[in-house]
Amino acid sequence: MRKGLKSLSPRVPQVGEAMRGEEGHLPYLLSQAHAAMRLALERALADLKVTAPQFSILTMIDSYPGLSGAELARLSMLTPQTINLIVKNLERDGLIAKSPDDVHGRILRLQATAAGRALRKKCRERANRIETRVSAGLAASEEKVVRRWLVQLASEMHARPERA
Repeated sequence: MRKGLKSLSPRVPQVGEAMRGEEGHLPYLLSQAHAAMRLALERALADLKVTAPQFSILTMIDSYPGLSGAELARLSMLTPQTINLIVKNLERDGLIAKSPDDVHGRILRLQATAAGRALRKKCRERANRIETRVSAGLAASEEKVVRRWLVQLASEMHARPERA
């Protein structure tokens, strides 16, 4: 820029300023917080060669053994195509196994392997450190209120989605 000329570009506010702060719209603030937490988790898991979605899916499969891919997609809020790719990679790496459903043989049920459970445990330890950061500064009663509000919000948004 030449001397004496001011830039016409506005200064982008930092997190916590203007609409990125308490004046911001709740959906934006939720999205901003989610993005920050996901980035922190991705960084924490990077040397384990695990992405946040892979960790989430591995957690769901280990927590609810026998899920189908379709059930996993609904539970994880990811598309069936994304689930298929993640499941394929987790299976390739020996972290999960598939078995046919007892009644409907075309449905494949997913289970975590011993290697998958061990990796999930390592990932969970790192995720717990991030969760501790998230809840820092909240009393137990406040954290309970936040958790209740987030669950109510998700339930409400699923029960009555807005139509344009």
